[in-house]
Amino acid sequence: MYTSHEDIGYEFEDDPKAKKTLKPHPDIDGGWAWVMVLSSFFVHILIMGSQMALGVLNVEWLEEFHQSRGLTAWVSSLSMGITLIVGPFIGLFINTCGCRWTTIVGGLLNALGWVLSAYAASVHCLFITFGVAAGLGSGMAYLPAVVMVGRYFQKRRALAQGLSTTGTGFGTFLMTVLLKYLCAEYGWRNAMFIQGAVSLNLCVCGALMRPLPPGKDGGHAGGKNLQVIPAPSIESVKSSGQLGGTEEKDGVLRNEGNLCDLQAQECQGRVQPRKNLCALRVLKTLSQITLRVRKGFREWYSGYFGTASLFTNRMFVAFIFWALFAYSSFVIPFIHLPEIVNLYNLAEQNDVFPLTSIIAILHILGKVSLGFMADLPCISVWNVFLMANFTLVLSIFILPLMHTYTGLAIICALIGFSSGYFSLMPVVTEDLVGIEHLANAYGIIICANGVSALLGPPFAGWIYDITQKYDFSFYICGLLYMVGILSLLIQPCVQIIEQARRAHTDGSPV
Repeated sequence: MYTSHEDIGYEFEDDPKAKKTLKPHPDIDGGWAWVMVLSSFFVHILIMGSQMALGVLNVEWLEEFHQSRGLTAWVSSLSMGITLIVGPFIGLFINTCGCRWTTIVGGLLNALGWVLSAYAASVHCLFITFGVAAGLGSGMAYLPAVVMVGRYFQKRRALAQGLSTTGTGFGTFLMTVLLKYLCAEYGWRNAMFIQGAVSLNLCVCGALMRPLPPGKDGGHAGGKNLQVIPAPSIESVKSSGQLGGTEEKDGVLRNEGNLCDLQAQECQGRVQPRKNLCALRVLKTLSQITLRVRKGFREWYSGYFGTASLFTNRMFVAFIFWALFAYSSFVIPFIHLPEIVNLYNLAEQNDVFPLTSIIAILHILGKVSLGFMADLPCISVWNVFLMANFTLVLSIFILPLMHTYTGLAIICALIGFSSGYFSLMPVVTEDLVGIEHLANAYGIIICANGVSALLGPPFAGWIYDITQKYDFSFYICGLLYMVGILSLLIQPCVQIIEQARRAHTDGSPV
């Protein structure tokens, strides 16, 4: 996706005409590449898994601050939304600083957000400490984890991305259990403090994101030897002083004075080249940083706002419209299901095996199964993608009708399995825009998902505050989701009709 001079191992040349022969690195598709998968897996556990388990904390915040459900839901939605919305802008940091440092800084910021949230005095403080600070840190750590896996893999990229993203499901299951235990034993404030300490492991994951080193090339322009005029050595001066030892005392004193002068000259001769080398190194480093920032910003700007805009592709615009409503239907159950269970008096059964954990487990299975089905030569990836979307939207419509734990568990299983289509989104995006525009296009889709995650949970909370039910929020979100799916089906038909009209006007076959 995003490229940086640090991560791909290229260095800026003093001579722009100098070129290097690119050789395949032994870590591509093997070796350290699987460490990248492991690192990305844990990043998904710590970030996406924690966010999907925020429903546990949402119940605690409602009891602590006694605010409306719509206002309280903004805390979780801000964190989820900002994590995805800042994706295109984090690309600028990746191009400039590299994936390793971007992830480390993001891990520190995310941990700081969790810790500061433990001392929040109101929901509005949580907006800043958790929603903005922790959300921004999550975004800075999440995108590099996806980028580095794609950079280290070529032949088995789909498999590697699928394995790493399963961390979301594992993380949701683990973090839900962990947060419920910590809240019960230590209270929600101490639980957030402990979670902040756990989030520092993001820095470890970032440290593992080793950039691909440059190829061995001794012809680097910056490695040229600097020629310095040698100063007279002390030994030569001493030898000349010994040969003139039979002269008069004035001559001896004169020679000793010359010896001191030459020693001082030699010391200056040694210090001066060192100062010059240090100055040259500082200037070269500054020039490299300046070039890197300018190049990174130019690539980032041209990718999103250049002349070859992706928004001229109508099918891609319809895909963005779908993404604006799709992710909220997946996020809302995670945020509000713990409270829905309490409203239905099913807390005891849910404590034994949480419904959100059912979604998480089936989400892992869905990613693997749907990815396997989409790779079959006899099945179109678009057909798998659309069928999974229809199953998910149908489950959203049925969810309000279930008032027993068994019924809710079945619907949650369908939601988890069908939401496995997330692993197909990069493939579908590539079909729409081509491989050369995949990075920028997928960044836009992630940003649209972030908007959906940002607005979905508060909207559901507001609907409950008005109607005292969550039923209408699921119906409205499901209806908007269905409109997004239909836009994906209608747009190809419109294109076919336009092509037929154009062919009829030109007198040529379609």
